[in-house]
Amino acid sequence: MFFKQRASADGTLSYFYGCGGKGFAVAVDVVAGDEGWFLEEAQKAAVAISFVIDTHIHADHLSGGRALAERVGAPYCMHESDVDLVQFAIRGLHDGEVLETGNVLTQVLYTPGHTLDSLCLLVSDRRRSADPWFALTGDTLFVGGVGRPDLGGTPEEMAGKLFDSLHQKLLTLPDDLEIFPGHAAGSVCGAGLSGKPSSTLGFEKRWDPYLTMEREAFVRSLTADIPEKPADMARIVAINLGKAA
Repeated sequence: MFFKQRASADGTLSYFYGCGGKGFAVAVDVVAGDEGWFLEEAQKAAVAISFVIDTHIHADHLSGGRALAERVGAPYCMHESDVDLVQFAIRGLHDGEVLETGNVLTQVLYTPGHTLDSLCLLVSDRRRSADPWFALTGDTLFVGGVGRPDLGGTPEEMAGKLFDSLHQKLLTLPDDLEIFPGHAAGSVCGAGLSGKPSSTLGFEKRWDPYLTMEREAFVRSLTADIPEKPADMARIVAINLGKAA
């Protein structure tokens, strides 16, 4: 298995991983303008990009996912709830679905809260173990923080959904699971984010203050500390939905 993390100046993190032995790969949360990097990395690894995935409709940056998918002829994947929202064809992913790329398996976890369409991706390498090796947690769980709850629905409602997603999906997973979030420090998609671009679930359970709170305290704390909304958010979202150029 190969795995690469790409960091942008604003703290956004993208991912490229797959099975080098059988020649398949997955690109996740591609930033517009970075499509060439993914093409170069695919060429270096001698792999075909089989799936391009966005973990949610991004509000802070333009996505390059659709453009990359078109260039390589791969399905552009988002949560199935986005099928009727976007103005272009996507492959709608559903909770529990498993995408196969050679020996590497990617299980979809539906984790609404940051947005209504948020996903996490649980990745296994069958050559090592059937157990998951790491999770790409999008904007659901960060190193040292969690996603902001004000980008869809009321903040209180979304914070409650985020609490449920964390406790019913992610926090039930093994403590030694590695986590790789969609942002690090510098992003406005959450508060208190660490500059470290990865962690383990067990470490975050001990030290991420949001993960030890009861539901009422979690909702109260998360909605009291919401960062400023991303600059030019309405235009960015419109473009990512295909409703503007």
